Amino acid sequence: MRILVTGAAGMLGHALVPVLEERHQVVKLTRSDCDLGDESAVREIFRLEKPETVMHLAAFTNVDACEREPQKAQEQNAEATRNVARAANEIGAAVLYTSTDYVFGGDRDSPYREDDPPNPLNVYGRSKLAGEQHLEEILDRYFIVRTSWLFGSHGKNFVATVRRLAGEKKELRVVNDQRGSPTYTRHLATKLEQLVTTGEYGVYHITGAGSCTWFEFAGKIVEFGGIKDVSLTPVSSSEYVSDARRPAYSVLANGRLMDLGIGLLPHWTAGLKDYLEEVQHGEEWSGATTGTRTTHASCG
Repeated sequence: MRILVTGAAGMLGHALVPVLEERHQVVKLTRSDCDLGDESAVREIFRLEKPETVMHLAAFTNVDACEREPQKAQEQNAEATRNVARAANEIGAAVLYTSTDYVFGGDRDSPYREDDPPNPLNVYGRSKLAGEQHLEEILDRYFIVRTSWLFGSHGKNFVATVRRLAGEKKELRVVNDQRGSPTYTRHLATKLEQLVTTGEYGVYHITGAGSCTWFEFAGKIVEFGGIKDVSLTPVSSSEYVSDARRPAYSVLANGRLMDLGIGLLPHWTAGLKDYLEEVQHGEEWSGATTGTRTTHASCG
């Protein structure tokens, strides 16, 4: 299959492209190659490359920045997706679009199914939901894949942040009242490749198995990473100042994936172990991410 990947240089794209290249012809599209906000440019490159399937990963994913820049979120997550859908429809290509658990409001304590009504709390979730709606309106052949709490090499993520801050601080204060399912990009990439070849279109939830809070996640990062001399303190979301509201509960039921019979992702702790092994052999990004707050040792 000839597959065009948008966001090929991003964290998920970095994991997905090598998986696809084992069995498919891959066209890698990065921000420097094409402005997805320019519909005519998107249509031109799609006509030139003639992909059978487009895997649309490109997005503005900084949740707090989306809250501060709602127009940018709308342009990059909703309007760009509309342009991709229109261009794909013009050449008869299917589209796989990666969406988010943040399309849900978190007002329950059982996993969200694919057919549960979305109710996003923040700009990021609303802009990604708008992208989903554009696909549903424009295309007959599409996959919408909602995933959550991604971590992987070559991108900012919670695991990298905790490991970096644990080397700088004596205490890490971590949110303990938001629950979700961490998902390792390499595990997700393998499943996306399997899914896209099935022709079984529709909405899917694909996440690491199991669930945890950010505090519990941080605890396993410290434990599995053999990190010493740092203490973890649980805090509530109200104690963690951020621009965007997050759902208290955003665990996704992977029901359609189970019904399809191509297997579920490993448990998130297995993903964490695999990731830590991966980054021992390469460089890791650092930077702030959601869910973590620190204090200096003199303040702890």
